[in-house]
Amino acid sequence: MLLRPTLWLLLATLLGVYGGNVFRHIQRRVFLSKEQEARSHLARGMQLHLAPQLSMPKEMMLTQLLDHFNRQEKRTFKQRYYVNDAYWQKPHGPVFLYIGGEASLSPYSVQYGHHVEMAQQYKALLVALEHRYYGVSLNEDGLTDENIHFLSSQQALADLASFHLFITQQYNMSNSNKWICFGGSYPGSLSAWFRLKFPHLVYAAVSSSAPVRAQLDFTGYNQVVAASLSNPVVGGSKECLQAVRKAFQVVDKMLEAGNLSVLEKDFFSCGNLSLPEDQSQLVSNLADIFMGAVQYDQEITGSNIADVCNIMTSGPSYIQLIRILQRYLEREGIKCLDNSYQMELLVMRNTSLSPSGAGERQWYYQTCTEFGYYQTCEDSRCPFSPLMTLQSQVQLCQEVFGVPLSSVDESVHFTNEYYGADHPKSSRILFVNGDIDPWHALSVLSNQSRSELAILINGTSHCANMNSARPTDTFPLKMARLEIANQVGRWLRAAQEELSKSD
Repeated sequence: MLLRPTLWLLLATLLGVYGGNVFRHIQRRVFLSKEQEARSHLARGMQLHLAPQLSMPKEMMLTQLLDHFNRQEKRTFKQRYYVNDAYWQKPHGPVFLYIGGEASLSPYSVQYGHHVEMAQQYKALLVALEHRYYGVSLNEDGLTDENIHFLSSQQALADLASFHLFITQQYNMSNSNKWICFGGSYPGSLSAWFRLKFPHLVYAAVSSSAPVRAQLDFTGYNQVVAASLSNPVVGGSKECLQAVRKAFQVVDKMLEAGNLSVLEKDFFSCGNLSLPEDQSQLVSNLADIFMGAVQYDQEITGSNIADVCNIMTSGPSYIQLIRILQRYLEREGIKCLDNSYQMELLVMRNTSLSPSGAGERQWYYQTCTEFGYYQTCEDSRCPFSPLMTLQSQVQLCQEVFGVPLSSVDESVHFTNEYYGADHPKSSRILFVNGDIDPWHALSVLSNQSRSELAILINGTSHCANMNSARPTDTFPLKMARLEIANQVGRWLRAAQEELSKSD
């Protein structure tokens, strides 16, 4: 059955790791905005007779092994995928693979975005595969403690290899059909890793905003947030950064002094803040507003760097922080701020399935067992509260999944050894990042070789290059998309020359 997408998840942007729930609300707002943008874009294409792909692609399911690395394990699951053949030059045209990530996959993944525009340009077949254990691609008991261990990037890459074989057989393809994969954020890492681990299957990869270097204590995230809040290119200023820092210092001092009732009232807390864990949730929730404004700059009207900086520099910093929160609550239609750590535990322990939206439990499990990525504030350069500690975030791994800190640390080291971190030593991969995106700190930012290339876009946020063109796009972003398209063209011409020589 085709489920109507309630959230826009073409850009499967990283959930990140955070103590509170505000970031999740911000992401949902971004996704809804993206879905509306996609609808409007396709409607304009229909009016101008430029969009032959307008009919909603059919949701299809592929049977996959639950464990590709143990042939004694016979269980399977159904994995969702979409196909758009409107632009494909049969039978020898290329295949553009869009890789799903830590959220439900939308049919717009083969209808909208820069990779779709390039598919039209280069006459490619568009295919997209939902990540195992997200969306509808899991069994009913998949999220239980006993079965969630089948969720990993290694299994996901094996799913992609199996999908490659399936599509090749379904469409009677040959070696002349060159595959190029695309992904943004965690799927951006998967895109690079698919090329790295399966170079005989995928000819090249575009890896956008990809944190290919796993890191336990991701202090660099909030260092980039601080730099972006002070960057005049995107509407920040030194005064803005100072105001944010000062406001959180006031909150910290009030917490230390035990002025909890005042904080509960000022910041509309749903419950009391007597527990230290709930106090950490409060400061994390407040920080999420700024982190979201930076990571998703220009994606939500009224919630970007320039907007939050205009507010923070227009009066006493503590009062303006309250105004920032008020505006967020009003926009989301929320009466109070949920700062309960126990409620966060309930969310992470929830094993019921959700066919749409993001997978909070699943993604946190992957951070505990593969990536880390914990966005802390124990570094002096962080503008928020030092209560956002590594311990407060890794604690969830132990309490929810029984994974101790030592195991998380070992898993992070293994991931970097397995994939090569930010020096993967592969070929024909293009890494694309925006310099105000906090995740670029864990990506590849300069050319590693003649065929392992990088583009760093000035003044650009998370996965911005993956959007279809907008009238408001900056010149550096326009040039970056042009260079990406040109590089894809060079790869395809090189592939054609190789085929000609082999004939």
